[in-house]
Amino acid sequence: MSNADLFGTSPDARPSTQSPEQEDRRRSRAWRAAPASGSREEPAAAAATPLLTRGRQAFDLLLERYRRWRDETVASPRFQAWAARAWLTRGIARRDADRLFDLTAGFVYAQILEAVVALGVLEALREGPMDAGALAPRIGLVPERAEILLQGAAALGLTQRLRDGRHRLGRLGAAALGAPGVLPMIRHHKHFYADLADPVALLRGPGETALATFWPYVRGEHAVSDADAQVYSELMAASQSMVAQDTLDAVSLRGRRRLLDVGGGAGAFAEAAARRWPELEVRVLDLPAVAEAATARFEAAGLGMRAQAVGGDFLSAPLPKGADAVSLIRVLYDHTDETVAALLRRVFQALPPGGLLILSEPMAGGARPCKAGDGYFALYTLAMTTGQARSADRHRALLEAAGFMVDRPRRPARPFVTSTLTARKPST
Repeated sequence: MSNADLFGTSPDARPSTQSPEQEDRRRSRAWRAAPASGSREEPAAAAATPLLTRGRQAFDLLLERYRRWRDETVASPRFQAWAARAWLTRGIARRDADRLFDLTAGFVYAQILEAVVALGVLEALREGPMDAGALAPRIGLVPERAEILLQGAAALGLTQRLRDGRHRLGRLGAAALGAPGVLPMIRHHKHFYADLADPVALLRGPGETALATFWPYVRGEHAVSDADAQVYSELMAASQSMVAQDTLDAVSLRGRRRLLDVGGGAGAFAEAAARRWPELEVRVLDLPAVAEAATARFEAAGLGMRAQAVGGDFLSAPLPKGADAVSLIRVLYDHTDETVAALLRRVFQALPPGGLLILSEPMAGGARPCKAGDGYFALYTLAMTTGQARSADRHRALLEAAGFMVDRPRRPARPFVTSTLTARKPST
């Protein structure tokens, strides 16, 4: 007799915490698995299971019919005109109209944002309120056009128009100044926008893109100049403080001795990890020119021998061993499934049993599409021509194929910054 039977906690004796539907399925499976000989009573719930299935199918069919009727009705100009007047529906109709207009004008909004950033409007208004006449000489525009830009920025919440006609920094404008990486990414968008000028051509592909030309190292087709490597490193480092914060808030490195940050750039994440966990040693593996920048960063931070950078192509060079934790921070979405699968296998081989892998990058929503992953990064990686924004489920499949045991996904604090998964090499 088992302990469960002794204490009255066998599966059949315990109060079930499952839903009725789950309990029905469990009892049905138990009945089917029982020996054919002897008495065997079919649970009543097992007989009811087909009824539940048919009921669900009927509900799904009715729901689909309703959705088709709704879509056809809302797509009618006559209904739209009526809905805009009727007191019961006009609020919904106006909100939908506003959202549709924002989608239609979104590219224009983005260009206003780019102009505001490129001309230094936010930095100028940070010093205090100005009118168009005072701002115009500072940003190189005539007052009339400076006023157009300020009005557009105020409409978007980047600036705030005061009663006397002057403009001050708006809440979103202040947030853009305070969020590391936002302004460098906006300045970088000119390359992305060039590819989005013809979105149909981008989607149909393949073809040469501005982003792929700007970052040729991703495809491994060209040697990377020190200047290009440094530009990329600075762009990534500008946003890495937010990525590092969200990642380290979601992951514990307690008890880990050494972290290897593969593709760690100028060392922003490795430095943050070393500061968060004072007993942790950190290593960065990246291209030689980038590794030099990481070494300089570590020296300036006073981390001494706790932090080192190794120059090498992590896609082809052997991964250094000796680390019991490996991080891939915004690395995998730059590359194809084949490249990712090969890299994960090499990470698995480099880790000791029980070793930890931290994967942190923007992710697609999968069954629940999200703006950051599916509306932005999916198109960005498409323009890169090599990578893709993957869902947590797709990452899980790749990790498990490499031999890892994947932990339960964590809810991201800011999905537009990063999402985090952890996995472990089995101890035996």
